[in-house]
Amino acid sequence: MEQPNTPAQHWADHLFALLKQHEIRQVALVPDAGHARLIRHCLADAAMQVVTLTTEEEGIALLTGAWLGGDKGVLLMQSSGVGNCINMLSLAINHRTPMPMIVTMRGDFGEFNPAQVPMGQATQAVLEAMGTVVHRADRPEDVVPTVDACLRLAFNTYRPTAALIGQRVLGAKTFGKD
Repeated sequence: MEQPNTPAQHWADHLFALLKQHEIRQVALVPDAGHARLIRHCLADAAMQVVTLTTEEEGIALLTGAWLGGDKGVLLMQSSGVGNCINMLSLAINHRTPMPMIVTMRGDFGEFNPAQVPMGQATQAVLEAMGTVVHRADRPEDVVPTVDACLRLAFNTYRPTAALIGQRVLGAKTFGKD
């Protein structure tokens, strides 16, 4: 249960304002607790089209089509979904399509689930190997500037970018306490 004045809420509220400032109109996502507050903001905004995906790589194709149709978009996912996107990222790279991704990390600081660790530890290296520029935020006050830098870089240079939001910001999950 979220508390009214937690840093997580603070950065999510400011992150939503940043998406509006950048005129993000399409949000592709696989539901994720780390993005829950941001997702609620996006769903409540009639100017944003939110598309829930069955798998993260669908977001690459969706946002490529959005860009070709004149809309800016962003892909929200958890680090475990990054592995699903690797082959599809070649689409954005080959067609020079802005592809900003906001990734909440698992398998990171204080992780309880051993199955999350391999992809969580490989996320940044895998994205970089596919030509994605990656920046990381490990403090709540770094989330908005980090995402802002990724959005600007994606839309100014027509390339994939990723802002990784570390578990130090989100809080480590535990069995039965989420």
